[in-house]
Amino acid sequence: MNPAALQAIPLILIAFAGSAAAAFLITPLVIRFAPRMRAMDQPDDDRRVHREPVPRTGGLAVAAAFVGVGVLGLLANELFHLAPPVRAVRGPQLVALFGGVAAGAALGYLDDRLQLRARWQLLGQLALAGIAIAAGILIDNMVNPLGPPIRFEGAAAMAVTTLWVVGMINSVNFVDGLDGLSTGIALIAAVTLGVISLVVDVQPAVAVLCALLAGSLLGFLPYNFYPARVFIGTAGVFAVGYALAVLSVLGTAKVAVALLVLGVPIIDTFWIIIRRLAARRSPFSADRGHFHHRLLDLGLTHRGAVLLIYGLCAALAVLSLLLATARDGARGQLTAFLIIVIGGGLVLYLMTRRTDEALNPTSYPDE
Repeated sequence: MNPAALQAIPLILIAFAGSAAAAFLITPLVIRFAPRMRAMDQPDDDRRVHREPVPRTGGLAVAAAFVGVGVLGLLANELFHLAPPVRAVRGPQLVALFGGVAAGAALGYLDDRLQLRARWQLLGQLALAGIAIAAGILIDNMVNPLGPPIRFEGAAAMAVTTLWVVGMINSVNFVDGLDGLSTGIALIAAVTLGVISLVVDVQPAVAVLCALLAGSLLGFLPYNFYPARVFIGTAGVFAVGYALAVLSVLGTAKVAVALLVLGVPIIDTFWIIIRRLAARRSPFSADRGHFHHRLLDLGLTHRGAVLLIYGLCAALAVLSLLLATARDGARGQLTAFLIIVIGGGLVLYLMTRRTDEALNPTSYPDE
């Protein structure tokens, strides 16, 4: 392993353990104060799998642990010069990362409390993308499986980055339908991005930041796994989705990694939007057409459906790590993602037909 990567391992472990402990200790507080904060999820429609009100304040704990431990760590590093590799990420980028996560949690909390309309949520997502762009966090090139990389400049780079941030947030949002599902998927993604940053790309600073996010999610997960005592809420969706989007841009070919590791929620989001538009409905309208809902309709238990999707994401993470070490790894990751989009779309289509037929069987007249 590269000497810089070895030097960063103690700091990575400290960041992971510290953020996990912080999230584990903060979460009971946000559960306790959720009624006063008026952020309770009411089981008021058929999509809900819970039958009692549940706090929606978990994302505040995740964001507080990530930002709090991260900022304290940066201050300690500036005072005692503990880990020079962390300085590889520029100051404006760190401000955009931590500030954007905090802003995302605040904007998401407004939705958790006020149940804002989709247009206002989208406006908040665009504002978060603007924070990243203002700090120079831009997607300026993309792997092309058929030829040389596609390069973006100026307005084009801003547009692609905006689409990436908004798309990542909505992918986390759309998969947030079962206890612990979005938290666990984001945890797998953060760990994978961190491992690739440390071992393949040798970017210890990005690995430390990924460890902070992974620890925050792990500390929160025991309260969020089935049966959940607290949901991550829109605050968590915005904060975690934004963090994953930014961390995947900070580095070499991380976008291709994130596409593959988060293949399940991304594919689910893409095909759900296509299906809703084909039915002449808003792509943000709610229904039970998500992959996790289909698994429940097929007879899987709540816990079983979540663990199955964890397994699929973990398998994609392993595939991403294997491809990352190969020649033209990013191109291979993107090619694999495109294949999975087509294959996953076919699987979702067949599942949709089967569950629809099971739930709405056709009755034939007696002959």
